[in-house]
This record gives sequence, C-alpha cells and structure tokens, in this order.
Amino acid sequence: MLNSFRLISLIEGLSFLLLLFIAMPLKYYWGYPEAVSVVGKTHGMLFIAYVTLALIVYQRQQWSDRFMFGVMLAGMLPFGCFVLEQKLKKENLQVALQN
Repeated sequence: MLNSFRLISLIEGLSFLLLLFIAMPLKYYWGYPEAVSVVGKTHGMLFIAYVTLALIVYQRQQWSDRFMFGVMLAGMLPFGCFVLEQKLKKENLQVALQN
C-alpha cells in the first residue's frame, strides 16, 4: 500500500504543477479556460486519492501525527510531494536495512 501511495503522490504532485504552471497561464493569459477544467478535475480526483491513501498508510505504517501533518502539507504545496518522496524513500531504506 505504501508503494501505491508513493506513486499517487508523485502523479498528484505532477498534476498540481501542470495546473499551476501550464493550465492556469493558458486560462488567464491566452484565454483557454478548458485547460483548467480538464487538468483541475484530474488533479482534484488525484488529490482525493492522495488523501485517502495517506490515511490508510498512516494507520498501517503507524506514522506519527506530526509526520502525517507533513504528508498532508506536502500534498498542498508545489513540489511538496517530491520532498515527501525523498523522505519515504529514505524511511523505506532504513526499514530494509534493519530487517
């Protein structure tokens, strides 16, 4: 389940960047509002999947409340999901080395 969350996290992060840096300029500078409609809906669905999987993994991995707060914050900040991916990769490596 953690690997699924990591994948959704990266895809959601990419969709957020597409929304901010491609779709919104297309709407506001070039008068193409359909870009935000399509990318916005996709990003919204991915964000819901991100939050849902984060809650499931939070319980299964027994993350601290503080770490979960960081996970939720990462989903709302541009490039936050990529920083989170590095933390999760490091945590996964430490768990593998302990076993």
